[in-house]
Amino acid sequence: MNRKISRQKFLKDISIITIGMLAFSNMLLAAEKGITHLSNIFPVVNDPKGILRLMKGFKYNIISKKGQMMSDGLTVPDHADGMASFKGKGDNIILIRNHEIGHFKTIEKLLDKNPMQKNKKYINQFSDLMYDQGKNQTPCGGGTSTIVYNTKTQSVEKEYLSLAGTLVNCGGGITPWNTWISCEETVDTKGSGLTKNHGYNFEVIPSETIKLNKAIPLKDMGRFRHEAIAIDPKTNIAYQTEDRKDGLIYRFVPNVKKQYAKGGKLQALVIKNMKTNDTRNWEVDNFVINTKYKIDWIDLDNVQNPKDDLRKRGAKKGAAIFARGEGMWYDNNIVYFTCTSGGSKNLGQIWKIDTDNQTLEMMFESQNSDVMKMCDNMTIAPWGDVVICEDGKGQDRLIGLKPNGTTYIIAENYLNNSEFAGVNFSPDGKILFVNIYRPTMTIAITGPWKEIA
Repeated sequence: MNRKISRQKFLKDISIITIGMLAFSNMLLAAEKGITHLSNIFPVVNDPKGILRLMKGFKYNIISKKGQMMSDGLTVPDHADGMASFKGKGDNIILIRNHEIGHFKTIEKLLDKNPMQKNKKYINQFSDLMYDQGKNQTPCGGGTSTIVYNTKTQSVEKEYLSLAGTLVNCGGGITPWNTWISCEETVDTKGSGLTKNHGYNFEVIPSETIKLNKAIPLKDMGRFRHEAIAIDPKTNIAYQTEDRKDGLIYRFVPNVKKQYAKGGKLQALVIKNMKTNDTRNWEVDNFVINTKYKIDWIDLDNVQNPKDDLRKRGAKKGAAIFARGEGMWYDNNIVYFTCTSGGSKNLGQIWKIDTDNQTLEMMFESQNSDVMKMCDNMTIAPWGDVVICEDGKGQDRLIGLKPNGTTYIIAENYLNNSEFAGVNFSPDGKILFVNIYRPTMTIAITGPWKEIA
């Protein structure tokens, strides 16, 4: 039987359909832009201790805090940043942790960040191992500390300073030969309390023996505001990010595999067949997600960069410009990296380089701070998701990113407005380690990780 439909009902139904189609269209657009938010794989629950909100079923253990006494008689420095874990003996894991401490004109300010400065006996004993002792025996306060963590007892067996005399040790990367490259995010020059130029990478050997590594600058890797590196194990080529609003992506081709100190060639990434070299999408969406762009590499000269113009000289030669390259990680022929302020909303981009096919692809660009804001340090989970440390305003989070572009919350800083940093999984994939940047707090997170896959 035919029923007569009133005009009012017809318009109402059409409105509902239109709204539904619009919502569906927006959903498709969101998916296309990589901004769909996947919430509640596990609900995030409050922490009665007021430190870390975690997915339900997960727990954390604070293994190190600023000011605690270490095994070498020093105390844990502040500003914990990039970090990596290595297999130790038995149930031990060796963590190497950066400390992003800059140069301070007054010793009082430095003492608050790195108390090494007041231990003159220690400084005199190990001065030959430090990179820059500074004038008047006030060595630079950056560097790394090493933690030997027993997974069975869930306790720290040893903790000590492992690199000293450097500045602003921000990110870094694991080598295929199981060492840590720690990167200086500064181009401070000799003078004003400094005895050497800064802006270099340094190699640190993981060890369960308490010892300070000799700080040898890997100069051919370039002098610029380094953030992180990722190394292709087949070639030993090191890919590098630069934390500048107009930074480049570099790669270092070593003369000798596993021996970066013996020099090599520094190059910058170029995108082929593009009218623009600006990937930031700040004004125009020149680059879209899930699109592969062919790339090449150009040689750079004068890599000691005395005028801090390396990136500008590279851009003039056609090198691509990125918005604050920060975290970087190698996994299965892919180099992933983050651009903290990339995208039209300045909320961040995530890119990947296919090292075999030499292509560049933007896999994510955030359009909503609820989805992701200011991606910084990163790692790849054992099940293939990207895990991201946020570094934005307010309470920052650990965010997981699925291959389909959806995100989910792993943890939230419930303590303060400090960023997360140094995220990485233990060699067996059972523990997620992460730092709260300030005041230093290193945390081990465990739970049913396999259920996220």
